[in-house]
Formats: sequence, C-alpha cells, structure tokens
Amino acid sequence: MMSDSDRRRAADILMAAERERKQAAQLSTTWPGITIEDAYAISTEVAHRKIAAGAKLIGHKVGLTSKAMQRSSQIDEPDYGHLFDYMMIPDGAKIAHATYCRPRVEIELAFILGARLMGPGVGLPDVLRATEYVVPAIEIVDARLQDPRKIFDTVADNGAAAGIVIGGRPVGPMDVDLRWVGGIMYKNSEIEETGVAAGVLGHPALGVGWLANKLGQKGVALEAGHLVLAGSFTRVVFAQKGDTLHADFGSLGGIAVQFV
Repeated sequence: MMSDSDRRRAADILMAAERERKQAAQLSTTWPGITIEDAYAISTEVAHRKIAAGAKLIGHKVGLTSKAMQRSSQIDEPDYGHLFDYMMIPDGAKIAHATYCRPRVEIELAFILGARLMGPGVGLPDVLRATEYVVPAIEIVDARLQDPRKIFDTVADNGAAAGIVIGGRPVGPMDVDLRWVGGIMYKNSEIEETGVAAGVLGHPALGVGWLANKLGQKGVALEAGHLVLAGSFTRVVFAQKGDTLHADFGSLGGIAVQFV
C-alpha cells in the first residue's frame, strides 16, 4: 500500500505526462508495492483534480473485458476509467497526433443512459431498461506510462482513456441483438481487426452492469445522460501520424478519424 503523499506524487507524474505528451516511468517500478486499491485511488485523485480545473465528467469506460486480455494482465475482472467532456472528438475529425504520447484505437459500443444505475445487484435487464440508446464508438487510448506496464499502471492511468468518437446509427438496446453487432477496423483502407460485441463478457451490456456494481461499492452511481464505453471487442490498433482509422459497424454505420 502507498501512503497518501505517494498517491499524490503519482497523480502529479500522470498529469505531467499527459500535459507534456511524454511517457513517464511505470508507477509499478517507482512503487513496487503498489496495489489495485492504490491504482484506483490515484486515478480518482487525477479525476478530481481535472474536475476542479473545469473538466466535466460525462461517463466511464470499461476495459480488459475479454478473458484473453485479463489473463495477459494477470487479473480476473475488467477495469474502468473516467471520461471527460474534452475527450469527445467529432466523427471524421483530423486529430493532431502530437496531442498524444502513443495513440491506439479500439472498436466499442457506447451506452447512453436514460436512467440512473447504481450497484449492487445490477444485472443485464437493469442495464437494458436504463439505456436510452447504444451507438458505435471508437475509443482512443493512450499510455502515459512506459512499457512494459502492469495492470496497476494501466488502472492508475485512467484505463489509458484519451478520446471518444461516436457516430453511425444509434439503436435502442432491444432493437438489435447487441451480442452480434460486428466491427471491422480499417487502417488506411486495410483491415486490421474484426470482432463482435459478444467478446465483451458475452454481452456488452454486462460490461455496463459490472461497472455499476463496481462503482456502487464506492457509493458512486452511473447517472442519466452519462456515456459508458462498454469495452473493446477487438485488439488495439496503433495509429501513426497520417493514418486514417475507419470502424465499420455494418448496418449501424461507420465512423472514422485521421491522425495528422
């Protein structure tokens, strides 16, 4: 366990790395005794500082939802991070590559909540009832800490959350079988990754339910109007300067961004 002063120092490191777009040394190297509890406390400290500086919390992201990713991270559950208003990017935008340390993109579904959700005991039906609509999304993830990172580094670094692009065709949560929503990620017209949303815990709404129950342990709710990124159903695709990333969601449409 880290002391409160060490947690604050770790938050300083992460905020400086994000501000300067320069990766810092892994927190797990600087503090070998770091725990998951420490990591979430650091992430929350950074979030509180950003909110105090004027950022608006608009939702959360769920990560590490696949069994393969959990095994590679040596954990047995997903993780989560905070989403802020400044992370929203318009569909079709040109994004300065220099804005990030090492940007990557993932294919996800975004759940827009129409009602409040708070654990414990939130299940699939509760999530579907509380969801106003679901919309295709690209998540931009960025590592503010150097490789190789441990799960403690990723969690402390806000789950690597950096950008959100939504677009395509919004659908009601019961209008389609969300498990079978497919995604194809193109980079410069070449297919890089494919997947279906069932890769997220068997049903993407279960990612939202997990998050509501996890945050409920801390007395935090998912609020009406918030956006929840339910988890990637493909591996990450690295983005270099000049790359165009296009996510094709079939009947739900497509979204794209270009790094310049």
